[in-house]
Amino acid sequence: RASGTGAAGTGGGGSSWAPPLAHATPMSPPPAARLPARALHRGMSLTPVPMPTPTVPATSSSALAPVSIQVAGAPPPPTPGSGLVGVMLPAPPPAPGSAAGSAALPQHWVAPPQSPPPAGMRNPRVSRTLTFDTPIADDATLEIERQPAEDHSAVIAVFDLIDVDRDGTVSKLDFIMAVQRHSAVSDFVLPGVDSASLMSDADCFDAVDGAFTAIGGGKQRLTCADFIAFFQKTNGEKTPKTKSIALIFDLIDREGNGAVSKLDLIAAMQRDSTVDNFILPGVDSSKLMTDAKSFDAVDELFNNISGGRPRVTLADFEQHYRQAMGEKTPKSRKCREVFNMIDAEGQGYISKLNFIAAMQQNSTVDDFILPGADSSQVMNNEWNFDAIDAMFEAIACGRKRITYAEFEKYFRNTAAIIEPPLNFCSARSKRRVLIIGPGFGREMNPRQGYMIEQAGFQVHWVSNIPNPEQPNFPVAPYIGNIMAELDWFQPDIVACASKGGVYAVGMWQMGCWRGPTLLINAHPACKQLPQGVPVVLAHGANDEVYPTGRDELEALVATGSPNLCFLYYTANSGQLSPGMFTREGDRHNMESLLLRDCLPRLIDAALCPQGPEVHIVRTWRERLSEDRIAAERWLGYSPERLRRLWCSPSHMGREDQKAYEVSPESDEFEQVVAAFKAQPRETPAYLLYPPAEWERVQVVRVERIENGAQDEGSTRPYYNSVRRTFADQGIDFEPGIHTCWGFHGADSEALDSIITNPVNGFQPLATGSRNSAVWGSGTYFARDAQYVAGSHFCGQPATDGSRQMLMCLLITGMPCLGDPEHRGVLPFRQRPHRYNSSVDSLSSPEVYIVQHPGAAIPAYLITFV
Repeated sequence: RASGTGAAGTGGGGSSWAPPLAHATPMSPPPAARLPARALHRGMSLTPVPMPTPTVPATSSSALAPVSIQVAGAPPPPTPGSGLVGVMLPAPPPAPGSAAGSAALPQHWVAPPQSPPPAGMRNPRVSRTLTFDTPIADDATLEIERQPAEDHSAVIAVFDLIDVDRDGTVSKLDFIMAVQRHSAVSDFVLPGVDSASLMSDADCFDAVDGAFTAIGGGKQRLTCADFIAFFQKTNGEKTPKTKSIALIFDLIDREGNGAVSKLDLIAAMQRDSTVDNFILPGVDSSKLMTDAKSFDAVDELFNNISGGRPRVTLADFEQHYRQAMGEKTPKSRKCREVFNMIDAEGQGYISKLNFIAAMQQNSTVDDFILPGADSSQVMNNEWNFDAIDAMFEAIACGRKRITYAEFEKYFRNTAAIIEPPLNFCSARSKRRVLIIGPGFGREMNPRQGYMIEQAGFQVHWVSNIPNPEQPNFPVAPYIGNIMAELDWFQPDIVACASKGGVYAVGMWQMGCWRGPTLLINAHPACKQLPQGVPVVLAHGANDEVYPTGRDELEALVATGSPNLCFLYYTANSGQLSPGMFTREGDRHNMESLLLRDCLPRLIDAALCPQGPEVHIVRTWRERLSEDRIAAERWLGYSPERLRRLWCSPSHMGREDQKAYEVSPESDEFEQVVAAFKAQPRETPAYLLYPPAEWERVQVVRVERIENGAQDEGSTRPYYNSVRRTFADQGIDFEPGIHTCWGFHGADSEALDSIITNPVNGFQPLATGSRNSAVWGSGTYFARDAQYVAGSHFCGQPATDGSRQMLMCLLITGMPCLGDPEHRGVLPFRQRPHRYNSSVDSLSSPEVYIVQHPGAAIPAYLITFV
């Protein structure tokens, strides 16, 4: 495609680059000589073929002659003047008596369809990229990767420390003893591993054992050459966990091309017991091709790792197993220890009786399950018994027995919310986004593409295809161009917008792309989403180019696989008065994508193994300040955590008194005030209280609400039912993600009713936003206290000028975008399960609406001036 002396074209901005277009062929079906990579994988070889010598730049060696690559079995190389120029490689003249520069390339090599990326960007297909500045020896095999000569003295010195017999080889025992004996060996081979605990720590031993296997490729003895080759290849790995994962990946990736297929994984598991034991412990790979259950397990695992793509990269592999190897963390180790204490008989599961007895008899178990509670008198303390019973039900989700996997998953999820908001920048730098240029508006509306680049993704634009302006545009002739770019760039996700969506539909229909996809605007050609493919569809209610109703869009998303597809939709609120909306839906250019990191988060969502909708809801917490998150974490995200702070007799909340003043000197008071005063990271959509004025607001009293009848009769049954619906839909319920804190204002009479009512504190079907349900009927809560105070929802001030509002724990479950037409019944998420609540925005909600009285727990009454 390009002359060897031509300059590589680069795209503007960020970390993107574009193919050189000066020599591009006219827009037409790809010529037969430009074959997709798949055509070169079977029975074809590439050999240098002499071509007429062009003018050599002054900077080039005058002794080098141009060479093109000819594909055996494909049409001959182009002739001068044909309009198609072969890829040029410099080569020395043949030595006297030798063949004319003959060299064989591995069959999996494919000439790149465009210029290499700029300096600093990792080429995901580096093993398929020729080194253009290295002459080809007349009798040597072409090197696909050339690295400068390195000093291997450090590797040799470490090997000499292991090779105590000086016979040039080391056994596994030699290796283990050297790691234990020499800190220099331990630090070099597996930095971070405590060699002193090697023979007492199973995880440490497994890491060393895995390192030996990976270095030797399964051999019983290692040579110095094995050491040099391995550590030259794995240079840059930093942690024992990452190393062990990379070692296994290398055993699967025998071709060394940086990506493995499902067939590669199956073959490696059958071939190598080390891979088999690491990938799926307990699965007998010898029966993989005869046992449907074993094959399905491997098939499901590959799909989970790849996210629906046909190839898995090392980055995908590492991300999956870093999560799966949570067993190695101190938190998970503690989970295993506690579980074993409860399961004293070693049955592999625990009953409710086991659970209660262990908490009564073992303080370690008690402190782990319910920190701060004393369960030694559980059979004499009704609150304590109810708290333990509720905890068991929360973990078991209605089942009679709890396995370790369920136990660990529950405490892993509750531990995850304790971590600070995730920073996706480092992960984004490893993710490759292929943008279909037509329709994305690189020239007319460049801000979206620029935002993706600035977010840190590796970006590549497909620009050598026409803009499909006319109806019934023929896509098929140009899919080959996109396939070539896909195969070279190996993207993690494909992004399309507007008219470019027709190319995504074409790729799905032709089966050449099954990976995560972002569609901005629903193209009329898209009538159904492919099964097993993660898809995020973004559309605005005021789209003037492709006007499509919400019902139609929801029906389209429902054609995809459950939990893999997500509709990001923006719509108008109900009208406060004629022509006045609290929020307005996007037009075709979707301005909301440019705010609050929304567009990059949608890309992250499409790549999330747990599904895009789950991911987006998780990112809502990132809109909060660190102080707010820390305060919420201290208070807790579940009903049982809240009740630990109660001070009514036996923590029962059955007294006539329902409000108990919290001491201003206590940590509890401090955390409630911190959550109340916190301002969001980003400018809120409803800026009703200037930040400087909000700083002057003072909290004068905090009262804790303890209404046991509401908790037992309304809150707890609803909480458990939401957890069960999550389990039925195949998603994890995460306190702090599917529960959150919000604020509610009302006059003094309404507040008293909410606090004291023994059945239902809130009455969602009788309330709204000042009797105007702008997002549908239900009880409204604000994310930020300043919105409630600034909107004057708190009723008339008292004689001393003070006002009051409630701080509530909300069981939001999985929310959808609100709609003024919602009348207490929300849309289906997965039939027969509906959404659990609604919000004013799917990007950064500031208003939550709940439709069930048990979905809101009045926790604190705050008095402020």
